[in-house]
Amino acid sequence: MAVILVVDDEEPIQELLRFNLEKEGYRVRLASDGLEALALIEKESPDLVLLDLMLPGIDGLEVCHRLRMQTKFQELPVIMLTAKGEEIDKVLGLELGADDYITKPFSPRELLARIKARLRRIKSVPEGTEEIRRGDLRLNSSRFQVFVRDEEIELTHKEFELLRALLMHPGRVYSRDELLEQIWGYDFMGDTRTVDVHIRHLRQKIEKDPSNPDMIETLRGVGYRFRG
Repeated sequence: MAVILVVDDEEPIQELLRFNLEKEGYRVRLASDGLEALALIEKESPDLVLLDLMLPGIDGLEVCHRLRMQTKFQELPVIMLTAKGEEIDKVLGLELGADDYITKPFSPRELLARIKARLRRIKSVPEGTEEIRRGDLRLNSSRFQVFVRDEEIELTHKEFELLRALLMHPGRVYSRDELLEQIWGYDFMGDTRTVDVHIRHLRQKIEKDPSNPDMIETLRGVGYRFRG
């Protein structure tokens, strides 16, 4: 059964989450601060992390940032927990590589649904040497590599899946809802801003001029496409 790391400095929240997760059959590990969380992740390699935003020492945003800087943890699902409702916190979390977020107080049933959705989306990298070339961009699925003008670019798991979806059908317009369903799963409970955040982050990595992109095009009010 999957191992879930709960990172929260409030003991009642820890116990509430442990009770509900263990009832569903998950194995649970607990951490009360960011440095303890990073050490446990390194030692035990959990299948998913529930990460509180406000932590003593280093906060959840910094923990997420440090994880995504390491290749071996770029695909580790991270759901951010926050007591704040401001848009900026959610956007920052997604930009730093969180897969989802949920605001306290939350329904245990909703959180469990999101956890199941995240774990279902974990896919093994396909075997073989599947490669897609589009102009200056080259994507290799079997090696989880992307090159732009022969320079390797590091992407998060979601950024990689998003780019691959667009590359598979250049010129086709994908709505935000289509991308949410395809990349995050049909029962993803976020909203279309999730797609916008990941597209913006992706452009910053692959475009010569992210403010004037020539690869990933926005069709206002419709969605996105890769220019074929």
